[in-house]
Parts: sequence; C-alpha cells; structure tokens
Amino acid sequence: MGLPAKFDVAVVGAGPAGASAAYTLARKGFKVVVLERGRAPGSKNLFGGRVYSRPLERIFEGFRNEAPIERWVKREILSFMTEDGMVSVEYTSNGSTSFTAYLSKLSAWMASKAESAGAVIVTDVRVDDVLMENGRAVGIVSGGDRLYADVVVIAEGVNRLLCEKMNIVTPLSPEDVALGVKHVIRLGTDKINERFGLDSDEGLAWFLVGKATDYMPGGAFLYTNSATVSLGIVVFLSHAVREVKRHVYDVLEDLRASLPFVRLLEGGSLVEYGAHLTPEAGLRMVPRKLYGDGFLIAGDAAGLLINLGYTVRGVDMAAFSGYLAAEAVEEAHSLGGYTSQNLSCYERKLNDSFIMKEMKRHSMVQKLMVKGHVFELYPHVLVGAAKRLFEFEETSPKLLEAVNDSLKGRCSRLRVLLDVVTLMRGP
Repeated sequence: MGLPAKFDVAVVGAGPAGASAAYTLARKGFKVVVLERGRAPGSKNLFGGRVYSRPLERIFEGFRNEAPIERWVKREILSFMTEDGMVSVEYTSNGSTSFTAYLSKLSAWMASKAESAGAVIVTDVRVDDVLMENGRAVGIVSGGDRLYADVVVIAEGVNRLLCEKMNIVTPLSPEDVALGVKHVIRLGTDKINERFGLDSDEGLAWFLVGKATDYMPGGAFLYTNSATVSLGIVVFLSHAVREVKRHVYDVLEDLRASLPFVRLLEGGSLVEYGAHLTPEAGLRMVPRKLYGDGFLIAGDAAGLLINLGYTVRGVDMAAFSGYLAAEAVEEAHSLGGYTSQNLSCYERKLNDSFIMKEMKRHSMVQKLMVKGHVFELYPHVLVGAAKRLFEFEETSPKLLEAVNDSLKGRCSRLRVLLDVVTLMRGP
C-alpha cells in the first residue's frame, strides 16, 4: 500500500462514522489512516436524502457554511396511500433541523475535512480482516499486506463482514435489514419550487405508507434537492422475500407513475438509480459488544439507525457514534492503552448520548412496524374515513361515524387499541 508501517488508529470505512472518527482524532494529534473500499470517499454511500444537522454541527467546524447541503427541510408531509386515494398530514416551519443532501457528496466532504486535519485517506482498498495477535486487534489485513495500528475503528457499514469474521455478530438475515431503492430525477430548481410550492432555500420531506410499497412494511419517500428530486421506497426484506409479487423496481416505477407524482415529476429526467441495505432491527441488531481489546465498532456496523414511521435517522447517528468512538480512543490513550476495559468508556458514552436513548425510547415503534397489517389496515381505514367524510351525497357523517364505518369489515376497535398501546409503551 506504500504507507508507513504503523499508525495510531486505523479506520475501516470513509462513510459518516469513519470520517467523523478520523476527523476528530486527527484534530487531536493522532496519526490516523482511513481505508475505503470505494474509488473515492462517498462513492459507495447511498441513502434516502435527509440528514438531521445538530450532531454534525457538533462534530465538524464550519459545517453549516461549508457542507454540501442541498436544501433545508421546512415542509413535511406524511401520507397514507391506497388505490382509491391518499390522506396526508402536512407541517410547515420557518426553521429547520434537517437538510437534504447527496450522501456521496456529504461523505466526500467529511473525508476531506478529516484529510485536512491530517488523516491519511486510502481508497480502492478492500480490508479482508482485522489483524489479531493474542486476542487483540493490532491492525488490518488487505490482500497480502498488513498495516499495524494501536487501535482499529470498524465503520464498515451494514454488511459487517469483518465483525462476522471476528465472531462478534452473526450473518445478516432478512429480518435484520430493509432494502432501499431510489431514483434521482432532474427537474431544475424553478420547476421544483413551482410544483412543490417552495422557495429556493426551502426543502420538502415527504413520507408515504400503504400502496406506495404495495402495502409491505417500510415506506416511500420524496426529498427535494436543489435541482433534483429523490424518490424511493424502503421495504423490510423479510416481508419482501415472502410477499413481493414483482421486482421492487416495478413498485417504485408504479409510484412514480401514480397521482400526484406523475404530474409533479412530469418532464423530469432520471439521472441516478441506486439500491442499498439499511439496518432495521433496532436494538436487536446492535452487536452484543461494541468494543474489545484494540477495536471499536461504529455506524451502520453497530446497527445504529431508527425508522420512526414518519422519518428515518441514520447519518447523524452514524456520524456521532464515530465522534464518540474517537473520544473513547482519546480517553483510553490517557488511561494507558487500548484494552477492552479502557475502551469500555465507548459504551458509556453511547448510552449517555442521544443515540442509545433514542434507540431505546423508540424500540416499540420497531416492534409495531414489523407487523404487516399496520401498512395495509391503517391507510385503508384513513382513506375510507376521508372518502366517507368528503364524498357524501345528502347526509354528512360525524367524524367518529366515518371512522367506525371505515373500520367495519377490516378490524375491531380492540385491534386499534392494542396497536396504540404497543406504540405508547416504553422500552
């Protein structure tokens, strides 16, 4: 690889977690190398399109002024969709705590910040194994090369092949992940502003459930960028394997051709298509141990993502876990070395941070979302009630009457109550 024989820290992966760890450590004077499998930082990164900003602002100096932000999200829409119609809840704000972005550009920018701080970024390198000696991580193995480091930060992403080889996690199962498929469609800034009712500095985040994914657990999304729109679907892989009757690409194509999207996206040109696996098992996907002698695990490899049903948080949690991993490395260094005992402060830092608090607080949402009936029942109930309320001929129903009429033949009120109790229960 043509690198020095030894580094203080080797980081596997130049995504949000790895770049944040490298940037934080390099600024503190550590000799850091980042090993990235893609041809450039960010080239293998894909996500829906929205990032919550506050954690990244804590990590990266000058973030708001320098980061490749497309638009700040100031409109939110949550829609329940069936073949017959759609019921939506909309929220508009003057402020914003999230933005739209291309993850490839954002990750590349993070990596450039780490490089400017002194980290060495090496691309097009596949890490085959974590180098172990006497039960301790002492570097990495790539092909026939060995690179030594005092501590290894594993930020390899959702596939977790290194963690599997280390017997920290079991191979992924369909119950652990969701499949995301996305189109990026170029419309131009003026058309986006006109069709979605936005100013040039305003962004829209739109989340849909129901028919948008053929009623499979997951959801669909639309995010507005400066001159493009990201339209995609996310389906829980376990349900897709059992229930999908056609290619998921066709499900996305049908969404694009349905109302209102066929009109909103008319004349747009497809400039990018991609697919990606994301963690969806909540706390169940977090490895039993996120640290050991000479290593830490961060980001998607640690299973740190939550799907709340109306929004998804992943990039900010991944980046902040990398930041906390860097803090743990610094603390362990001050304690005299990178033993498992000294690096255990990483778990404490995660538990004290918003990351694990959010993962635990919303754990029941995950349990509800894997129940397939939620994504078919409630869109039909809400659209049916709306149809009853607004398409009457002579007698206009009361709200409760419309809901009760829509529930008939679909489920009992007890079923709804049980779902609500599940959602409201704590961890």
